[in-house]
Amino acid sequence: MTRVARVGGTTVQDHVALAEIELCGELIIAASAARERLSLESIDEVLRVAEERGDGTDQ
Repeated sequence: MTRVARVGGTTVQDHVALAEIELCGELIIAASAARERLSLESIDEVLRVAEERGDGTDQ
């Protein structure tokens, strides 16, 4: 369920902020499940960095 704030009788929803919060949550879950520090590659995988670039390649 998505919660939204009511401002002056209208509903305000910040989709970018909600997406960032979701990614932070996924990163926290991955970090807490890992036995060691997450590598940069692991972090990129959790945050779906290659998918956002759209090319599927690592740089």
